[in-house]
Amino acid sequence: MSVINTNVSALVTQNAIAKNDRAMTNAMEQLSTGKRINSASDDAAGLAISSRMTAQIDGLNQAVRNGNDAVSLIQTADGSLIQVTDMLQRMRTLAVQAASDTNTPDDRTALNQEFTLLRTEINRIGNNTQWNGENVLDQSFASNTGAYSFQVGANNAQTIDLQIGAYTTTGASTATTATTVFTTSAASGAEQVSTVTIGGTPAVGDTIAVTVGDKSYVHTVDADDIGDTDADTIDLIAIAIKDGLVPIAGVTTSVASDVITFTADALNTPFEISASKGLLGGINSSSVLTAAKANQSIVALDTAINTVNAGRAEMGATINVLVYAVENLSNVSLNASASKSRVEDTDFATATTELAKTQIIGQAATAMLAQANQIPQTVLSLLK
Repeated sequence: MSVINTNVSALVTQNAIAKNDRAMTNAMEQLSTGKRINSASDDAAGLAISSRMTAQIDGLNQAVRNGNDAVSLIQTADGSLIQVTDMLQRMRTLAVQAASDTNTPDDRTALNQEFTLLRTEINRIGNNTQWNGENVLDQSFASNTGAYSFQVGANNAQTIDLQIGAYTTTGASTATTATTVFTTSAASGAEQVSTVTIGGTPAVGDTIAVTVGDKSYVHTVDADDIGDTDADTIDLIAIAIKDGLVPIAGVTTSVASDVITFTADALNTPFEISASKGLLGGINSSSVLTAAKANQSIVALDTAINTVNAGRAEMGATINVLVYAVENLSNVSLNASASKSRVEDTDFATATTELAKTQIIGQAATAMLAQANQIPQTVLSLLK
């Protein structure tokens, strides 16, 4: 059929050129951006998968940084407790030295001066050790609970938790209030009677340290101590402290509601008593001025050293867990990135092959369009 107004061959060729141009543009875009998916039209499902993976990978990478920061924070606290342990060991050595009757009162006074200064330095470290501007050894963090929650996952509530107590002898940061009423009635010929009254609003994680005579006990409030009311909770705490102190040499202990009562077993048998909210409160009133006090200090220092050791052990375990978590997060992030790459990134071998093909086809189609445009001229031969 010889027609002029409608050049079907040219239209077919033009359509083929337009289709080929789109394919060539797509190949060039993939090669230019390095991405197989540049818009939703390229691969709608792949775009959604890639977006979710991007969120996951970014979250994992941030979690790795969070984990490393958490390790740094705990290492800071642990590093300070190394010095605290060294000072406690030195204080114990002084107490052992002072317990010997080879020392004169002047000797014990000199020993007690260093002993007291070391305790002051322990408190200073506990109250001033900081990481990123926050105290880490006085339990002031998180509304005086010292409860840290480290986000080490890409999703909600994927945390590793650690509670760091108040490593001081006179901590005042916990929610519990502990008051000591000291009464001595030896002047009237009666045995010494002293009491510790527990008050306030106890919360899980609060600590109360009580020293009576030759015994020290640090009680950390846990879920089992929490009763239906504050009064019930205080009763449970008082009983726990009493049980933790018994037996005390030369002293009888009893509990009535929120009051723990300590009574000397004999006349002229005085004993010292103190209460604190720091984990090291057991050494708050310790001294080495006499052989008896030095021996009491040895017992209290053993408790303090064990308390620090337990805290450092928990910190060390948490550091190890965080390191393993960070290594796992890095591995997961790597594999997620590889998966995202397979979905989103350009396969350059395929894309360059497609570009070469479309360029050749484009050149051939252009030549064919020129030929198609020549076809109507054959009609002229019919007019001669």
